[in-house]
Amino acid sequence: MSKFTMGRRALIAAVAAFGLAGPGLSDGAKVLDNVHFLIPGGAGGGWDGTARGTGEALTKAGLVGTASYENMSGGGGGKAIGFLIENADSNHETLMVNSTPIVIRSLTGVFPHNFRDLTLVSGTIGDYAAIVVGKDSPINSMQDLLAAFDADPSGTAIGGGSVPGGMDHLVAAMVMEAAGRDALSVKYIPYDAGGKAMAAVLSGEIVALSTGFSEAVDLANAGEVKIIGVTADDRVDTAPNALTMKEQGIDTTFVNWRGFFAAPGLPEEKLATYQDAIAKMYDTPEWEAVRARNGWVNIHNSGDDFLTFLEEQEQAIGDLMKKLGFL
Repeated sequence: MSKFTMGRRALIAAVAAFGLAGPGLSDGAKVLDNVHFLIPGGAGGGWDGTARGTGEALTKAGLVGTASYENMSGGGGGKAIGFLIENADSNHETLMVNSTPIVIRSLTGVFPHNFRDLTLVSGTIGDYAAIVVGKDSPINSMQDLLAAFDADPSGTAIGGGSVPGGMDHLVAAMVMEAAGRDALSVKYIPYDAGGKAMAAVLSGEIVALSTGFSEAVDLANAGEVKIIGVTADDRVDTAPNALTMKEQGIDTTFVNWRGFFAAPGLPEEKLATYQDAIAKMYDTPEWEAVRARNGWVNIHNSGDDFLTFLEEQEQAIGDLMKKLGFL
């Protein structure tokens, strides 16, 4: 972290300690006059919430003057990507939000472009995946689940709230493959919504459920499920007792990241300004309020680190989808 960022953090802390902190950073901290957020899906979804939450934090913290938002649904996110590419020169003020589906959908040909056709700005937040079982299940760990699977593969169904080949299925397959089992022999049952999938695990229709970590934490806090494995590198503060896959000898990690892209050919100076604003955002109480409210995990990958992260995810997901017959 740069001395400037550390210095700013120390300064904010010092001002706050003396009771002098205003509603956000000082006026001199503004990095950008305005940002227009392009959202590839409808209102109320994960992309929408990420763009509006980021815009809220940037403006309230005084890093950006004004933020505007545009929802452009269609083509599994492909319509917005195509628009940004075709109108690149007139969209230097635009940041488009996206997430793991930009990798999955370009691999499967849902749309013709991929992340390399855009300017990579920064990965911003993420939601890990988790495997959960019902609160009354005899299974208490991944080792218990693997033992049940070894004894009866077809009777050890794992469900999820997405279609075959979707994220929940891929996570379940990835975990079982990393545990030395054949991903093709995993019986995956799709449900069209998280609520139906949860009802299935509670009724015993499925043995375990593959889901997003933040959703799993909510269900565990409500006493409905036990989290038996998380796809994070380290334990996550919001569920400190939930073991990671790695802790249980299963060497795999996965995060459904969300981040921002800009038009191809964006000037280097403009790209650096966007990255600077997002980096500084993490040190503000305005961002922490948005992050905590949404249960997000801070995952900051900027520039080349973001590219490396995306290429590694593309490789891992592509290999698995080929094995499962989706590519």
